[in-house]
Amino acid sequence: MKKFIFYEAVNNQMKETDKYYCFEQGPIRPPSEAQSLLLRVSRNCPWNRCTFCPVYKGTRFSVRPVEHVKKDIDSVYRYIEILKNMAEKSDYISRTDIVKIAKKTDPDELRPAVAAFKWFSEGMKSVFIQDANSLIIKPADLIDILNHLKMRFPRIERITSYARSHTIARIKDDDLKAMKHAGLNRIHIGLESGSDQVLKMVKKGVTKKTHIKAGLKVKKASMELSEYVMPGLGGIDLSDVHAIETADALNRINPHFIRLRSLAIPDSIPLFQDYIDGCFKKCTEIMMVKEILMFIENIDGLTSAVKSDHILNLFEDLEGTLPQDKEHMTNIPKDFLAMPPEKQCLYQIGRRLGIFSGLGDMENSGLAAKAEDACIQIGINPGNVDQIIDEIMKRFV
Repeated sequence: MKKFIFYEAVNNQMKETDKYYCFEQGPIRPPSEAQSLLLRVSRNCPWNRCTFCPVYKGTRFSVRPVEHVKKDIDSVYRYIEILKNMAEKSDYISRTDIVKIAKKTDPDELRPAVAAFKWFSEGMKSVFIQDANSLIIKPADLIDILNHLKMRFPRIERITSYARSHTIARIKDDDLKAMKHAGLNRIHIGLESGSDQVLKMVKKGVTKKTHIKAGLKVKKASMELSEYVMPGLGGIDLSDVHAIETADALNRINPHFIRLRSLAIPDSIPLFQDYIDGCFKKCTEIMMVKEILMFIENIDGLTSAVKSDHILNLFEDLEGTLPQDKEHMTNIPKDFLAMPPEKQCLYQIGRRLGIFSGLGDMENSGLAAKAEDACIQIGINPGNVDQIIDEIMKRFV
């Protein structure tokens, strides 16, 4: 049966008014939320203009009714209870077992059943609220959802969400504290850059000042704060200012986590046309490494944990806790830049093909041989490595 959805404007948001259809989950979540239950509170992104982001282009933003979200929670709860009963009778439960039970009820029951099985298998410790900016909904509605979630699953240790700085900056401190009290204890913000020039260029829709204000508000509410930084976003022309201003913004915020996500430019994003037209001059990977080094060197007075948990990043091992690990983190790009071009090329390809995770892996003769074979087979050399890597990285976005 075809589904017809009608929307009405509610407080400048689009709110769905049709009857509940089925359990929903959105398209993305942070790598650190791989073990979390994904709970969709809103659909897509209310801003959706960032030129570097491919995720929600061509979609319409809407807020799901609170009762729909509660039904999703109840659906997962129902299957978690079934799984608990099955676990008491057997030492082994397969995904097929729960799928068979769901199919007997309704084909749409497969979604909550599979979600419940995955979450049950991971220990049911965390929940990620979707989609791109869940805090845009009414604070009372989000708190209602959080309370229902905690009522069903009181042992949850962490509830997290993406949020825009522009949105958080407008939320009252008391409302943020109430969300924290209801269980929301970590916020992921796409800072991307601390440079107003870069933020304006990529249509981020926020300023450095607002980024800082929002970050400090999250910390004031006693929530954990995870800020995302995008090396390469300033291009060649703004590379230095991007590194320095981003470090300065984070120095003023001191978030709990700084997560690196290097820029990739797939054909589907608006920035790609700027790149083709020559308006945006993309950094080579060597330039990006120099930018990362400058960024880390300009970080000062932070106690943040730095994470590099994404295949888009050249150095997966560029991680540590500030300030004690700063020297370790600066040594990684320094060591790479000190290599001859041939070895740099070998590492770049080995990393992008998943052979290497850090520079130390090049000491493994078996892994190094695999990377060398790949370079020979594909015909890679220092002169064409950036062009080939661009094509490889598009697959990861």
